Order: sequence, then structure tokens, then C-alpha cells
Amino acid sequence: MKVAIITASTAVYKGEQEDASGKVIRKMVEEAGLDVVFMKALPTDKTVLSTVFQRMADGNLADLILTTGGAGCGPEDCTPEATMEVIDRPLLGIPEGMRAHMLTLTKRAMLNRAAAGIRGNVVIVNLPGKAGAVKECLGYILPEVMHAVEVAQGIK
Repeated sequence: MKVAIITASTAVYKGEQEDASGKVIRKMVEEAGLDVVFMKALPTDKTVLSTVFQRMADGNLADLILTTGGAGCGPEDCTPEATMEVIDRPLLGIPEGMRAHMLTLTKRAMLNRAAAGIRGNVVIVNLPGKAGAVKECLGYILPEVMHAVEVAQGIK
């Protein structure tokens, strides 16, 4: 399974911050036996993000696109909107499940606006922006997300 990791953070894109969340995702998906084929920080810009999501999915460059960052309440946060703009079918249960799981740890989880869906046969999932939250969420959802990719591709 080919995975693309996109960090939506203008600060990380400019080299002003470390990509701690992207590194967490990479470690976890590689430990699960998945192949990271793309990993990049992009500015929190809806057009840039949606264009990259669309091109990756339409070009079958990845089976799964995992994002981190840009899904909060900040004025620049736009990852869910970029995701919803390009998907064909939403996967509402994935972000609902992440939020429900995280609400057992912190009430701030209700502020996460993550989205998930399918474009063609590629699954796109928005994860939180903080490394600890990414680890907790991805650990909780990864088996189901892998199954969703297999079903979307007609493997199962």
C-alpha cells in the first residue's frame, strides 16, 4: 500500500518549524508495513492542498493520503475544505471516530475539523496537527483505514 504524507503547515513548509507530526505518521505507517512514496510539507493554502490531493489521487501516485495540520480553528486552517473539495465520497466515520476517541482524553478534540473521503480509489484522511494527537489518532484508526483502502480498490 502506497502512502503519501502531507503536512499542511506554512511554518514547516518555510523551514521555521520541524515536521514532528509527519515523522510520527511515517514511523507508524512503515511499522505497519506500508510504503511511504511521498512526504512533503505544503503551505496551508486551500488551492495548493486540493491541487496536490487531486493530482496524487488521479495519477494513482498513492493509495492513501494522510495529512497532518490545518484542521483546527485557526484563520489559515483549510485542510478539511481542501479535502472535501476533491473527494467523491465522504468517509464520515473516520473523523467521527477520531474525535470520539480523543474526547476521552481531552475536550479540545471537539475543535478538530478533520475530514476523510475517497477520490476514485484513493482514501484521504486528515489527522490532527500535534505529534501526540497524531500518534493517538492514527494508532486508533489505521487498521480500519487500511481496510477502507482495500475495499475502495476492490481488493476486499
